[in-house]
Amino acid sequence: MKSSYTGFKRIVHAAGYSWKGFRSTWKHEAAFRQEVILIAFMAPFAFWLGETASERAILIGVLLIVLVVELLNSAVESVVDRIGDEYHKLSGRAKDQGSAAVFLSFFIAILVWGGFLISKVMS
Repeated sequence: MKSSYTGFKRIVHAAGYSWKGFRSTWKHEAAFRQEVILIAFMAPFAFWLGETASERAILIGVLLIVLVVELLNSAVESVVDRIGDEYHKLSGRAKDQGSAAVFLSFFIAILVWGGFLISKVMS
């Protein structure tokens, strides 16, 4: 179905849908809440660890990637759960793959932060 909104109205409505997605994920996904709290705690350290604006952006950016992947994983889980409660190997595979993506995003963040920490300690 094509939206009847164009221009600025479309942007405003899209922002509203995005905010609705944030709110529902916060309400229904404990992992998302935990990650937001962890990132809120870690983000200020990016200003200590990063020496330039680019470095700080990288440090905060990899944390935000974790949230992006968690939002996508939550969307996959919602769609799978909408289809039904009975077990199906493809449903299980989709959920496991979403979980693996979240794991990899954390791994990337740990690598980046670890690299910055090591370089900070070594200098």
